[in-house]
Amino acid sequence: MAKLGFSASSRPTCDGLLADIDDYIVTLNRHSPHTQAAYRSDLIQFLDHLRNINSLAWRAIDNQLIRGFIAKQHRRGKSSQTLARSLSSLRAFFTYQIERRVMDANPAKNVRAPKQRRKLPTVLDVDQTARLLAAAPVGFLGLRDLAMWELMYSSGLRVSELVNLDDGDLDIDGRELRVLGKGCKERIVPVGRLALVSIKRWMGQRSQYLKGDVRALFISRRGVRLGTRTVQKRLRQWALAQGLDTPVHPHMLRHSFATHLLESSGDLRAVQELLGHSNIATTQVYTHLDFQHLAKVYDATHPRARRKPRA
Repeated sequence: MAKLGFSASSRPTCDGLLADIDDYIVTLNRHSPHTQAAYRSDLIQFLDHLRNINSLAWRAIDNQLIRGFIAKQHRRGKSSQTLARSLSSLRAFFTYQIERRVMDANPAKNVRAPKQRRKLPTVLDVDQTARLLAAAPVGFLGLRDLAMWELMYSSGLRVSELVNLDDGDLDIDGRELRVLGKGCKERIVPVGRLALVSIKRWMGQRSQYLKGDVRALFISRRGVRLGTRTVQKRLRQWALAQGLDTPVHPHMLRHSFATHLLESSGDLRAVQELLGHSNIATTQVYTHLDFQHLAKVYDATHPRARRKPRA
């Protein structure tokens, strides 16, 4: 449990507030451990703010106090995205406190984070993706890694979804994969032909290293489930070995999947469903990437768009 550095005189009250936070985190058991840790971190930072201004009662919190906290975090250089998440954590926690009749209203309800400039995701183009996946590996690590990259690009997986896959989630005959995404939402996604070829080759190696009752689809040489850090490191090394001059991380494969699919089909709803986005606004960022690509083609090819050569 995090140490907050409270004074001896305030410790009982602060401990009580901290206990309320931990009780709330227990109710988030349907969320990933990463999400739970992020929520708890946000709430503890807010609790530390309450201590600093000597306001240690949930009922004493009002709209202005929340705005002051967000302004302080903004001055410390926190990004708009981080502040938006902090507000989301606070709203959810205060809703929980209202349900417990500890609070009467949600003081964070109408507070908004400073507007952020939307950062477009970085993607690999089709040629870069082809180069990344063009290797013909042999051996345990090579076969496993190529199967992971092919599957992430084929089905638009998050790295957390990849490492949590079990062998029973894959239907090779049906060319489908059952994925448990954010908020424990399940979706079924198709698996492409080349991904299936790589997975079948990997499964022959996997069976030789399995330990006990491990069901993980992707394992280490020790026969245990891979972690996300290992996948990130392996992809970085793989991309360098394939001659890509841009740092490649797992989420780039998901971004590339969505962008290439949207460029080919134009079906935003289908891409939303395959990615597992609850809100289509999240998926719409890829339409900006598609337009960006079209604009480059236009500028390079349209007779009225090309710059005249200098005299």
